[in-house]
Amino acid sequence: MNLRLTLLLICLTGAAQAADRIIDTTTGREISRADLLAQARQSDFVLLGEIHDNPYHHQRRAALIAELAPSSIAAEHLEDGQRVSWASPNGPSVADQLSSAGFDARSWQWPLHEPLFAGLAQASIGVAGANISRDLARRLVREGESALPPALATTLTAAPLPATAQMALDKDLVDDHCGQLPATRVPGMRLAQRARDAAMATGVAALKDRPAILVAGNGHVRADYGVPVTLAQLRPGTRILNIAFLESEHSAEPHRAYTHLWITPAVQRDDPCKRFPAPQS
Repeated sequence: MNLRLTLLLICLTGAAQAADRIIDTTTGREISRADLLAQARQSDFVLLGEIHDNPYHHQRRAALIAELAPSSIAAEHLEDGQRVSWASPNGPSVADQLSSAGFDARSWQWPLHEPLFAGLAQASIGVAGANISRDLARRLVREGESALPPALATTLTAAPLPATAQMALDKDLVDDHCGQLPATRVPGMRLAQRARDAAMATGVAALKDRPAILVAGNGHVRADYGVPVTLAQLRPGTRILNIAFLESEHSAEPHRAYTHLWITPAVQRDDPCKRFPAPQS
């Protein structure tokens, strides 16, 4: 690990750790990191969310995963079938190994995720891709269900969303596009999102470790419309922990959609919606 990254991890682990809060949404009470680890070890699946551009989230997850010590985890950041087993410390860099596995550094704004993957590499914890390809996602948006591979179609048919959950997903898709997503595009975007979640559920369910761990965005690990919906169908009766990593407990994220909230320091960012023109009346 290079000196720059070592100093970054020390900073993220030390100075800001005291500001973290972990809330068990079942009781509404704050719990310790040790309590969360104990609950995770008693679970079958642990789904770890993130705000993509917050490096604190990536470091916290890497440290938590290292303590759980699985042989590998599933990740949104690579396509299904792609895998990183990590070379020796003197081998290729973390970035190069991810790139060889198809990681899109530009789309994921590398090095934002470096604390996560460097931490996994240091702990020798492999990464199994669990997402659909960008090409398939684009086809689903354009062509609809006819573009679904048969296995994914079967999985989604077995785990339909209740009307309230579909409404919540549609609203979040529109909000994520700053209110500029045309209504005609929503069904295709919904299908692509659900296909991603089904693929990630299948990927984490295939892991042999218990708890099996997935890292993905907060929206993907939501219990009402995300990975847990499909995972509950694939592995009925299993205990699932799904943890939202947030910057404030007053976030718009629905707390009951997660078993836990992990609150970290915030990062400064520009408003992404400022680049969108105001809708015409």
